[in-house]
Amino acid sequence: MKALISIIMGSTSDLPIMEKAAAVFDEFEIPFEMQALSAHRTPAEVEDFAKNAKNRGIEVIIAAAGMAAHLPGVIASMTTLPVIGVPINSSFDGLDALLAIVQMPPGVPVATVGINASMNAAILAIQILAVRDKSLQKKLSDYKESLKIKIVKANSELASLKYKFKVN
Repeated sequence: MKALISIIMGSTSDLPIMEKAAAVFDEFEIPFEMQALSAHRTPAEVEDFAKNAKNRGIEVIIAAAGMAAHLPGVIASMTTLPVIGVPINSSFDGLDALLAIVQMPPGVPVATVGINASMNAAILAIQILAVRDKSLQKKLSDYKESLKIKIVKANSELASLKYKFKVN
């Protein structure tokens, strides 16, 4: 099995958040790799990773970072692969990381999901892969249908709740 997606995090303290992305890839049966690299503490390793990811078969990179949150942008500056940034809530309710990732200079885009939203990063990565993979398109369609079914069921359960002044 060869990884198609790489999950990179600034440190293993981000793992509880990034595990949600890993679980999505397992559910969709997409091979991925996961490692910790720091734009500030291991810059040479980040450069080696970014410059060689495409040659290793990686098609999408998900990079998580909190605080200064340079990792996604640094990686994006060294590769032509799509990079999805996951801002981590480590200070200032994650707004500092969100702004650091989303405010990239022209020519160096990083797709950015919500704070701690690694699951959405995984779904976006799958959508990118699915552009040319019919079986992934079907899995995504089924997944989105399951989301709809959950809400319909929840709404039905809400309708059965009885309160003195509830009118629906």
